[in-house]
Amino acid sequence: MKFITYLFFRLMVFVNRFIPFFVFYYIADVVYFLLYYVFQYRKKVVVANLKRCFPEKSNKEVQTLTKNFFHNLSDIVIESIKGFSSTLDEMVKRWKVTNPEILDKYFDQGQDVIILGAHYTNWEWGALTSGAQTKMHMIGLYKPLSNKYIDTYMKKKRAAWNTELASIFLTTRIFNRDYGKPKSIIMLADQCPTKLKYAYYVNFLGLDTACLHGPERHARRKNLPLVYADVQRVKRGHYEVKLNKLIENPLELEDGKITEIYMKKLEEIIQKKPEDWLWSHRRWKRVRPINEKK
Repeated sequence: MKFITYLFFRLMVFVNRFIPFFVFYYIADVVYFLLYYVFQYRKKVVVANLKRCFPEKSNKEVQTLTKNFFHNLSDIVIESIKGFSSTLDEMVKRWKVTNPEILDKYFDQGQDVIILGAHYTNWEWGALTSGAQTKMHMIGLYKPLSNKYIDTYMKKKRAAWNTELASIFLTTRIFNRDYGKPKSIIMLADQCPTKLKYAYYVNFLGLDTACLHGPERHARRKNLPLVYADVQRVKRGHYEVKLNKLIENPLELEDGKITEIYMKKLEEIIQKKPEDWLWSHRRWKRVRPINEKK
């Protein structure tokens, strides 16, 4: 069954080559209607999260943000599908890193880097195009798909464009591996941790928030600089990415500070345009253990 699903997926990729982008956005509008009005996909979660983080906003303002969020989500879904059948040149024009020279210093010094990002606007295209826009060996950490055929195809597609996908279950091994040239490891660390005993807690969007420990742990273990990739939508289907230096020497900071700086940067971005973050996940489903309460 998985192989049949894979064949159908490859057929869709082939057919999509002949469908122009503007047609896909008509499809995205249909997807929005289905997600928001018909299936109401995690709508209660989205509204609850927005009200929790923006208590000062009226019900009407929250409703507007919710609709805008579903428009954003629908575009991302459709763009992810279209990305597999597009050319590299087209993707680079649509997902453009404006200052890749930020990484040149580290490349010239033979220094590995951690690139932090978030589930904000279109994060999927970053795994397709980022490796083609920098000298570094680019590695995106991800959770492998259950369909091994589609998973293998996705990895080969990205590898052809100089981005390697590596399982989150092999994170330590990836950090330790020598690729013959400096590597940038992309970590989207804005999800809820599964193991609270390793989590860091910060005030994020006004709430006590459990955060993944991975970036802090590996940055400290290897003393790696951290850069934040700020992805903003310029217009529909076009994004600009600005790299921001966050931390140069992690070992100079006290424990937990790296996570705090990262989450503070993300908070600043979300505050400016909340609807572009992934509000449909249950970010605050885990609370700090009683014995760790402040």
